[in-house]
Amino acid sequence: MSEISDPFDFLARGDVATTVATVDALDEQRRRRLGAELVAHVRRRRDTWWADDEATALAVCAVGCLPTAAKAAELLGRRSVFLRSADPAPVIGMARRRGATWLPELARRLADRLDRTDPAESWSFVADLLTAENVPPPTDDRFVEGWLATMAWPAERLQPLPLLERLRVDPFLVAMVPRLFEVDGIGARMPAPDFRGIEETGLPGALARLAGEGRLARAELLDGCVNRFLRGDRTAALRPFVALHALLAPTAAEIGERQASYLRLLADAPTPVATLAQKALRGLADVEFDAFIEASRAVLARPDKTLVRTQLSWLDQVARRHHDRAGEVADVFATGAEHPVGDIRDRSGALAVKHGHRAAPPVVTAPVGESLPQPPPVAPAPAPITDPDELAEEVVAGATRSAMALERVLDAVVRLAGEDRQRLGAALAPVLRREPGRFGGGEHQWDPCCLCGLIGDVLHAATDPLAADARRDRWTAPLAAWPGTVPGPAPQATPPGPPPVDPRVPTPQRLLRARLAEIGSLVGAPHAGLLAAPTLTSGALDPVALYERLVRLGDRDPWSTDLTQALLRLPAVVDEPLAARAAALRTPAGDRLAAWLRTGGLPRPTQRVVTVRRQLPPDWKARGLPPQRTHVELAPPEGFADPLGLLTVPPPTNTWHGDWVAFWPAALPGYRGLVAAHVLPTVASGVRDDASGTAAVLPLLAEGTGTGGPALDLALAYGLGARHEADQVAALDALLLLAGSGDLDATAVGAHLGTLAADGVFPPSRALRPLRDAAAAGAPLTVWHLLAAALPAVLAASPAPRGTPDLLTLAAETAGATGVRIEVPGLADVVARRGSARLVTEARRLATLLDR
Repeated sequence: MSEISDPFDFLARGDVATTVATVDALDEQRRRRLGAELVAHVRRRRDTWWADDEATALAVCAVGCLPTAAKAAELLGRRSVFLRSADPAPVIGMARRRGATWLPELARRLADRLDRTDPAESWSFVADLLTAENVPPPTDDRFVEGWLATMAWPAERLQPLPLLERLRVDPFLVAMVPRLFEVDGIGARMPAPDFRGIEETGLPGALARLAGEGRLARAELLDGCVNRFLRGDRTAALRPFVALHALLAPTAAEIGERQASYLRLLADAPTPVATLAQKALRGLADVEFDAFIEASRAVLARPDKTLVRTQLSWLDQVARRHHDRAGEVADVFATGAEHPVGDIRDRSGALAVKHGHRAAPPVVTAPVGESLPQPPPVAPAPAPITDPDELAEEVVAGATRSAMALERVLDAVVRLAGEDRQRLGAALAPVLRREPGRFGGGEHQWDPCCLCGLIGDVLHAATDPLAADARRDRWTAPLAAWPGTVPGPAPQATPPGPPPVDPRVPTPQRLLRARLAEIGSLVGAPHAGLLAAPTLTSGALDPVALYERLVRLGDRDPWSTDLTQALLRLPAVVDEPLAARAAALRTPAGDRLAAWLRTGGLPRPTQRVVTVRRQLPPDWKARGLPPQRTHVELAPPEGFADPLGLLTVPPPTNTWHGDWVAFWPAALPGYRGLVAAHVLPTVASGVRDDASGTAAVLPLLAEGTGTGGPALDLALAYGLGARHEADQVAALDALLLLAGSGDLDATAVGAHLGTLAADGVFPPSRALRPLRDAAAAGAPLTVWHLLAAALPAVLAASPAPRGTPDLLTLAAETAGATGVRIEVPGLADVVARRGSARLVTEARRLATLLDR
């Protein structure tokens, strides 16, 4: 065959047959020469993505032309090569015709390069190479995770087979299963149902079936579960192993052989595992006494009420069975007298006395008050970015990871594009080419608040004038939705109607979109930087810093939206001396600053708590969700126009605005209540919707200034009742910050929390952990005021919401610790009920304490 004129045309077309024929026709010397050209070609084509047939053709050419497995793996392991859908058959055929014996080494090298975030990407291709060469698979973490992901979402040819059948024929089963118990976190990705959603074909059930058939060793599975429990992991990651353990249903003999391990789990494992261990051990005829006593001491200190109550009953049985050692058991009971749950304390104390323990006389302690430290001052904003290479690093790190990160990037883009656009392009262009998914200009259509496309367009426009011209139409809609007039006295004449806007995009997000569009449309001209660049990490801007920026601006016109954002970041206070200096500039921008400083910023809008009924269709997804939610409407004060909608928040049409809400406090850092009303639908969605991170915005709100009002109080109540622990912790952080600065209305937060719990929006038990942590952190009086306001609505509900007795217990603890007496309406009615239900018992405990 003559010299190849265009050796890579067939690769670009993904023509596998032509690739095979072309390479087969070459002798070894010409193959090696073509291999060197292939490597250089792929390196030059950084913006080319090799997938499907293109990836297959590339792999055939690599195996047919490159001299070693190392060189082939380096080429095929590039980030731009996707082997998920590549066909291994022609690759294997090429290696065998060439006589290449290094295919197993290539497979192992590619296995070492599996993507950490998506190891299934190239896993099937690598597995097929290993199977074809009949070599054992690697057992490192990433390969095991790839195997598991492929079991959950198999290749199309295997999808008709249930998971159990796929496992039966899988050549790697015996090698992979032991490693399932050793890879940290893998349980969270372990499929309960298979890809078709059939529950009974989940992996735990399939493994138990294979053990019953003798395909897997039952003892190894049981030991694997127990050892996984002993090593520990997140609760979600342990859940499949708990299910497998239950399906294996270990016998008394098997449990007895592992008794020491189960006792360790009983003492300190997560609740589901400790409950499993407790159930297993209680089925034994006898347990080693000393080890059982030691484990029981640890159990009685745990917060898990059901686990502790069961352990108390078990200890009572053991004490009656071992009369000669009842005193030791009584000492264990005495440790339960310090438990935070009142009825557990009482029962522990009673059992201790019953079995011979002598209680020490009570210690009288003086009441305690708040001991929260004053929150530290908000930190200064980081120094501006002054170098294009530093800007490129910041973009790679994530321009949207926080509001401050985005502000630094935008300010640097404006300044550096005006100083040396060519140098900025040389630094940023490789980053933008390398990650087209992040900076390609596409937005997530399902998210009306998405900024990804606009941010990518701004970066492209800053680096290249041609790219800026090509994107002129991108700026029209965001700028049209933001006319650029801040609230002020209502005009006498009727103003034109507001511009058309998407009601799903709240005003703070429209402001951010308009700022991006303004920067994209004007970037490139010499510019000293954004007027709105914050001076504090909360997003706040020092008025003197803004005045000095206007002085440097001189007679030049500022960017309209940039100046609007700068004014909105100023403290909401009157500053007449600085206003006079601003007016003395005799520029339109100076006059705007002077007028703003004389009025003290935005007026305070009126807030009204409203109830919004859900609009979901009556399908299965709506089951179990509350029929209504409580939100806050905002309206401008009478006599003020609000053309931008900054002071207007209607009932929400959308309950989820994603992570973008974290950017809004920095846009309005002096207006807590205003931002709280905008973020409230998102925070509320974390109560019942399957969404996490919804309350992460609350600590950012707490770092701001300004009156919070009902919107902030209600947002905190929703956060305390959030479904996910991380959101409860965020609400706790915000509550402590506000309490420490004296800006928390604990009574109002408690009243909202009680109403929401009584209406069934969330069980009050969710708020227990953050409130207990708040009391322990030095805010017992705050917690007591909050609970005293929450209890009336909860006690009036019928039936009492789950967790009400625990609220009463915590109320008694904080009331007793602080020595403050607060009347709780409805408490006497519960106390007057007959019986010894825990609700009545805890109510009597609180009432007795308040009557002292």
